[in-house]
Amino acid sequence: MVATRNLDPVESDATLPEAADVVVIGAGIIGVSTAWHLAKAGHSVALLEKGVVAGEQSSRNWGWCRTMNRDEREIPLMQHSQHLWDTLPAEIGAEMGFRRNGLVYVTKDPKQLAAWQAWIDMAQPYQVGARVIDAAEAKRLTPGNAQDWIGGVVSPRDGRAEPAIAAPALAKAARARGVTLHQNCAVRGLDTTGGRIGGVFTERGRIRTQAVVLAAGAWASMFLRRHGLDMPQSSVHSTIFATTPARQVSPGPLSTPDFILTPLLDGGYLVAAKARGRLELTPAGIRYALQFLPSLRKNWKMVELRLGRSFFEGPDALHGRWSFDKPTVFERMRVLEAKPKASIVQPAIDAIVAAYPELAGIQAVRLWAGWIDSTPDAVPVISRVAALPGLVVAAGFSGHGFGIGLGAGRLAADLAADAPPVVDPAPFSLSRFFDGSPLRAPAGI
Repeated sequence: MVATRNLDPVESDATLPEAADVVVIGAGIIGVSTAWHLAKAGHSVALLEKGVVAGEQSSRNWGWCRTMNRDEREIPLMQHSQHLWDTLPAEIGAEMGFRRNGLVYVTKDPKQLAAWQAWIDMAQPYQVGARVIDAAEAKRLTPGNAQDWIGGVVSPRDGRAEPAIAAPALAKAARARGVTLHQNCAVRGLDTTGGRIGGVFTERGRIRTQAVVLAAGAWASMFLRRHGLDMPQSSVHSTIFATTPARQVSPGPLSTPDFILTPLLDGGYLVAAKARGRLELTPAGIRYALQFLPSLRKNWKMVELRLGRSFFEGPDALHGRWSFDKPTVFERMRVLEAKPKASIVQPAIDAIVAAYPELAGIQAVRLWAGWIDSTPDAVPVISRVAALPGLVVAAGFSGHGFGIGLGAGRLAADLAADAPPVVDPAPFSLSRFFDGSPLRAPAGI
C-alpha cells in the first residue's frame, strides 16, 4: 500500500505572459473550472499553481457530485454544476469519470432517518428527486449486504466523478482554449495600484492584470491576511484509501453507518471510514475560534483535537508579512500533505467484508489524507472583495467542493468578468462573516 493518488499529469506553458485579462491562483477543480469558463467567454487567462494541477484536495476527496444533503444555499449552484458534469466531458472530448448512478444512504438510526426526511421536505421546491426509503427498499438497494436497515434515502440524480482525472482533463481543455498554465509557479502576492488589483507577483516575475480569482483552497485565508484582508477559515485532516478491484456491490456511492464506498473506473473503490477527522490546534484556528465554536460544538464527536505540525507550518500557521521578492512558504510547500491515518484501514476493510462477505480478500492499495478547508457555516466563499476591487475569492468549500466545483468556477468567472452571474452570489458573500448578520448553522448531513 502506497501513500499516493494516481494523479493524471498536465503539461505546463514555458513562458509566463506579461499580462492577462484574469489571473487565477490555484489549479484545483474550482480554479481550473474558472479558467475554462473565462477562456470560453473570450478572456485571456493565466492559471498559476504553486504545485501541480489537483495536487491537493481536488484529488483527495470522495468524488461525490451530489445535491442530496447540501445546505439549501448551495442547491441552485450544485444543480448547475451537475448540468456541467453531464455536458462538459463531451464538450472537451475527455473522460472525467462522471457517472450519474445515484447515491444511496442507509441507516439503523431513527434520528438520522428523520433528519433526511426533514432535508427532503426543505428541498421540495428544487425538485431534487431524492426520497426516503423503507427497510425493504434499503435492503434491495444494498444487495449482498448482511446487515439490516430501518431505511435510508436514495438520490437517483446524483453521481460521482474521478478526482484524479477530472481537474487535469479540464485543465488540458482550458489550455487548448488558450489558457496559459504555470505549475510549480507560486504567486507570492498581489500588486495593487490606486486601491485595486494591478497585477500579481510570482516567483518567476510579475503579470499585469486587473482581475484575480483566488482559488487557493486551504491557503486562501493566509494569502488574504498578507494583504490586510480577512476570511475565517479552518482545516480538518481526513484519510481515505483506494482498494483493489472487486465485485460491484453498488453502481454508485453508498453510505452506511460503518463505511462509505465510491466505485472507481478501475473496478476498485474509494473508501472513507466512519472515523473522526483530525483538527489540529493552529494560530489560524485560535484566531477564528469564536466564529467556529458553534460548528465545533455541533460536530464535536466527529473530530479529534490535537497539536501537530500544522501549528508551525502550512496555511494555518503564523507566517506574518512576507516579501514578494524572496522565496515564500508557497515554494517551500509545493503540495500540502497531511499524514494519512493508517490505523483506519484494517477496521474499515473488516467492516466492509463483514457487511459483504463476497468481498473477502479486498485490499487497500493507496492511502492518502487531505486538508478539508472550511468556513464557520460550512458554505463556501465565492465573492468579490469590496475592499480590493478586481479580487474574487473562491475558497472554503468545507469538504464538498469537488462536486460543486464546476458550477463554482462558472460563478467565480462571472464575478471576475463582471458578467451576469449564473446564480445569485449573495449566499456566498465574504461580507456575511463581518456585517453583523447572524450566521446560519452548518446544514446537511
